[in-house]
Amino acid sequence: MGVALERPWLSRVGSVISSAERKATDAVRLVADHFGLSPVVVAEMGENDRSATGYLPKAEFEATANLFFAHPEESVRGWERAIDAQRRIVAAVERVVAGAPESGDIAVISHGGVGALLLCHLNDVPISRSEEEPNTGGRCVYSFDMDTRTLLSDWRLIEDYTNRPGE
Repeated sequence: MGVALERPWLSRVGSVISSAERKATDAVRLVADHFGLSPVVVAEMGENDRSATGYLPKAEFEATANLFFAHPEESVRGWERAIDAQRRIVAAVERVVAGAPESGDIAVISHGGVGALLLCHLNDVPISRSEEEPNTGGRCVYSFDMDTRTLLSDWRLIEDYTNRPGE
């Protein structure tokens, strides 16, 4: 995260928002502290609810995630339905954007599954795994215009991300 904090685009962030989950709150504190911002925690930005199964070994998790994305209107193994998780993350982002300060970008620190669901919404495509972040173990970012909700960039590693030429 240290390298990412030095990227020019991040200095334009005026507010930082995260889910209530530990990895997200840890990351949002790093960004907020670095730029002297107050982090805002929005529970509705959490990952899709998978508490019915708890931890699953990688192969079993991937198979279950395949079903989650392939059948968005069904609860797979007791998981939150993808369509419901998508509605939740879209509504949360809309509230954040509506309440954001007039200046500065918004950094939303959340999770890959709901990030993919939001990306499907922004791209106006059906829910699928095609919009998932690269298999990098996290640390990915994409951006969209807050006024038009037009995608500015697809998933990138945060260390490699630029959204303006020359950065």
